[in-house]
Amino acid sequence: MKKLCAALGLLLATTCAATDAPLLPQRVADTLQQRIDAGEYPALVIAVVDGDSSAVYTYGKLDQGKPLDGDTVFEIGSITKTFTATLLAQQVTTGKLQLDQPVATLLPGFSIPSRDGKAVTLGNLAMQNSGLPRLPSNLRPADAMDPYADYSPAKLKAFLSSYTLPRDPGARYEYSNLGVGLLGYALGVHAGTSYEQLLQQQVLQPLGMRHSSTVQTDAMHATMAPGHDATGKPMGNWHIDALAGAGSLVSSGNDMLRYLKANMGRLPSTLYPAMQFAQAARADGPTPAERIGLVWMTHHDAAGDVIEHGGMTGGYASYLGFTADRRYGVVVLTNAAIAPEDLGRATLLADAPLAPAHKRISVPEKELDDYVGSYQLHPGFNIAVFHKGDQLMSQGTGQDEFPVYASAKDEFFAAVADISLSFKRDEHGKVTSVVVHQHGDHVAPRVGAHMPEANDRPAITLDTATLGNYIGHYQLAPQAVIDVTLKNGQAFVQLTGQNAFPIYASARDKFFLRVVDAQIDFERDKDGKVVALVLHQNGMDQRAPRVAE
Repeated sequence: MKKLCAALGLLLATTCAATDAPLLPQRVADTLQQRIDAGEYPALVIAVVDGDSSAVYTYGKLDQGKPLDGDTVFEIGSITKTFTATLLAQQVTTGKLQLDQPVATLLPGFSIPSRDGKAVTLGNLAMQNSGLPRLPSNLRPADAMDPYADYSPAKLKAFLSSYTLPRDPGARYEYSNLGVGLLGYALGVHAGTSYEQLLQQQVLQPLGMRHSSTVQTDAMHATMAPGHDATGKPMGNWHIDALAGAGSLVSSGNDMLRYLKANMGRLPSTLYPAMQFAQAARADGPTPAERIGLVWMTHHDAAGDVIEHGGMTGGYASYLGFTADRRYGVVVLTNAAIAPEDLGRATLLADAPLAPAHKRISVPEKELDDYVGSYQLHPGFNIAVFHKGDQLMSQGTGQDEFPVYASAKDEFFAAVADISLSFKRDEHGKVTSVVVHQHGDHVAPRVGAHMPEANDRPAITLDTATLGNYIGHYQLAPQAVIDVTLKNGQAFVQLTGQNAFPIYASARDKFFLRVVDAQIDFERDKDGKVVALVLHQNGMDQRAPRVAE
């Protein structure tokens, strides 16, 4: 572990004296090192504020063994939203905009949905209660590994003009990347510039954040930590166009320490009144213990309230938070898509829980056969366990599959979330159930020796011309579209916001999935043109008409 100190008022960190007392609580430092040793995080930077003292600590190493420091750059994902909130609060506190002002007033030529005469306001977008969905249904990336890169202002405009709000603006909280992305775009248009230029002029440059931008230059890539997904697989960077205000920023530990101090009032800045305005809790959040201001969440804890926000992209995760008394603060940046929220909160609060580090052990492929099966967590929801080679996989009904890793005999954990599995055996050594540890302990009896029958079904081969008939977009719900694509002769389906999965033909117009027990039938009109699909899953038949681009 390397330790760097950042002195108040300096742009760059300087090496601390060896006698300096560490600011990072020992239990957090120990857990963090254990996770690095276990391979959960390749590299991690954590910046800590304790009163007038601050420090930046680095753990792990970059690919090819390269060292990292306080200027190493990471994607910070949705923490970008707090910068968007600062831009809005700055305009409101100076009287140039109002929270109850309709966003339509900033976007001439846009048709913004309303409901019962109630317009979506700037405040609704920032407080995540606009009624807009998490993602727009016309988000159909050309590259699923860079999902926002080709989502343009024209696509944003087209979606808004056709969307119907399911509830009144302000009715309830619903996290929306679309909503905050729209807010950032609108603020840029209102200022007559781009979101990037507005952010640089109003926040980044005034705070001396020289290694931060929403545009990834070659120079920035030279100091960027390569990203990884939750399994450790290398991931490319995300590039965000129209929705930049929702998650496009890249930054460093040193820069984010300056931003943290500014929000805590411990770095002199004319932005502080706007930052305080944005942090003030105004509406209900996702849980009874949480309230939301302008993007910022206030998490209530018996030991004290924490003002915070997290972020995640395809290959990175981050956390920023500080105590409501503005005494303690922390920033965590890592180049793996594994949320570090517990590390952040445990740095701020002595009694905050820390998930244990898991050391991965190897299990021979043949032994993984013991666990393969279907386990019923509750009626209508099963957990399928299977393996791909020597990697054990788990998948809930209707959900994406994810890998689980062995930490001991019959004990497995997931890297994508705080989930672990304990398999139980009978007196003959046969696995009969699994205990799912997530928000408690939940027993799921084994109800089948195999994956759903669909996974063992034989498939037939259809020619490329026939498969081409099915390519298109199918509207399953107002904000959910099933995309059918073709790659190297293999057909895929992808629901909005989910991964793409292969489908296999059992007959002309009839397909099935192997990752879940689901079937898809395509409908044709009297002229033989495919006009809809019907999804058969969980005892339901859901029809999705084909829609134009």
